[in-house]
Amino acid sequence: MDTMFDTLLQLPLFQGISHEDLTSILDKVKLHFAQHKGGETFIPAGRPCDRLCFLMKGELIVTTRSDEGILTLVERATAPYVVEPHSLFGMSTRYVASYTASAEAHTVSIDKAYVMDLLLGYDIFRLNYMNIVSNRAQALRAQIWQEPAAGLRERILAFFLSRCEKSAGVKVFKIKMEDLAHYVDDTRLNTSRILNAMQAEGLLELRRKEIVIPEIRLLAAIPTR
Repeated sequence: MDTMFDTLLQLPLFQGISHEDLTSILDKVKLHFAQHKGGETFIPAGRPCDRLCFLMKGELIVTTRSDEGILTLVERATAPYVVEPHSLFGMSTRYVASYTASAEAHTVSIDKAYVMDLLLGYDIFRLNYMNIVSNRAQALRAQIWQEPAAGLRERILAFFLSRCEKSAGVKVFKIKMEDLAHYVDDTRLNTSRILNAMQAEGLLELRRKEIVIPEIRLLAAIPTR
């Protein structure tokens, strides 16, 4: 129990909650414990988000696909991690991405009814939840209102950075070169030239229909002006 306490208290939603309050919560809330084998997709994209799911141990492969199916982004998330808390409420309460255990992973889930009837009654939990959703909304608004990137290199950087849910770690963009060129509004030849230059700088690796970015923070640190 101590280990679960410590892990829960590391999650943004529970930060600042006292051990006494957390003990009271766990006495009243029904927790769903699950152990997932490596390669198991336990949350598929499009499934109704009817509970809060916490990754307590292990690592997840997070896969997001564009609506038209020409772009797939693969990211990774390590414990402790909350799976799409922003999808629990709103106009669309379905998971946007798919979640697969990269190796053995342990999760704990809390039904939406308990979140609404109990957890949101705690001021700290409610404030943490509001901050997570508000920060995400503000970050998305800031992206929309940024000055358009002038050069092709800057547009490519913006393409990568704007689509990542997590601001650190390895990213894999599965996309054809001609489709990426369409996204950044330039020719395939020019797009390929810029990407090859970035590969020479060690910023990314080009594979067949894939672009692997070893560390997205390196791209975020590149001046765009």
